[in-house]
Amino acid sequence: MLLLAYNQRSFVGDAIAGVLAQTYSNLEIVISDDASTDDTFAQIQRAVAAYSGPHRVVLNRNPRNLGIGGNLNRMVDLSYGELLFIAAGDDISKPQRCERVVNAWLESGKKLDLISTGLTDMDEAGVLHRAIAPTDLSTYKNAADWLARPPHVIGAAQAWTRRVYDRFGPLPADTMGEDMLMVFRAVLSGGAITLSDALVDYRRGGISRRERTLSAQDVTRRLLKNNRNALAELPQLLSDAEQAGQLDAVQKPLTERLAREVLIRDIFTAPSISEKVNLALDARELRWTVRTRLLAYAAFPWLLWLWFAIKRLLTKKV
Repeated sequence: MLLLAYNQRSFVGDAIAGVLAQTYSNLEIVISDDASTDDTFAQIQRAVAAYSGPHRVVLNRNPRNLGIGGNLNRMVDLSYGELLFIAAGDDISKPQRCERVVNAWLESGKKLDLISTGLTDMDEAGVLHRAIAPTDLSTYKNAADWLARPPHVIGAAQAWTRRVYDRFGPLPADTMGEDMLMVFRAVLSGGAITLSDALVDYRRGGISRRERTLSAQDVTRRLLKNNRNALAELPQLLSDAEQAGQLDAVQKPLTERLAREVLIRDIFTAPSISEKVNLALDARELRWTVRTRLLAYAAFPWLLWLWFAIKRLLTKKV
């Protein structure tokens, strides 16, 4: 069980209590603090200090922040198990999580490469809300399925095999979320399923709806937030598909997405309006509507003022 922690001092104790309480006995727990700037690591040490149960516990503190991908790679290197569970430092795993998933994996003859479970929405105060049901991954048989119906997945409720990690290699260091990439890898390999049991209390502040974008600045912030992860993930997806012999099914759309993300990176960092315009004109592999929209946000956000003013007005009325 790999528990990632970063600046989660208020919640990490409960997360650790959840993993230590697992009913599956043959369990190794690796807890890694990714160079937190608060006292998260001290809270981790305190949470495990009195533990004398059956699980083997390994503590790690990265000397510098590696990000989610880098931290996960480090934890995989520190672990030995065949099946790797992901746990976040602000979520709580139910005691039967590992046992239930391991049983399902054994029932498949160890064929499956990823097993996801349901979750329960938990707010900041620890109050539980509605159930969260990730996509049924058993319906995905190949890369074409994954592309045609991008699944809704949450990494904090996933377990995947060491063999699928070893087959495709370490995660991109800059990736901000491993969930979609590991599902893609599993679909290319031994397959994946989703158990309906809600085995993780998932802390996301009780917010179930998508964040609204009510200004050009909001859209720009979201574009740039997603850009770094996309630039790391998309080349890896293409590489994994090629390694599995399924590149033809995904190459064109994923290459186009990558070109869009490259344009986002370049157009927002270009120092002058003329350079931004030239970048948009030169990106001919992208539709003109995409290029025009990105240029507007990067160079002429004031042109969108009226549109967002109307949107804010309509939002207030709703």
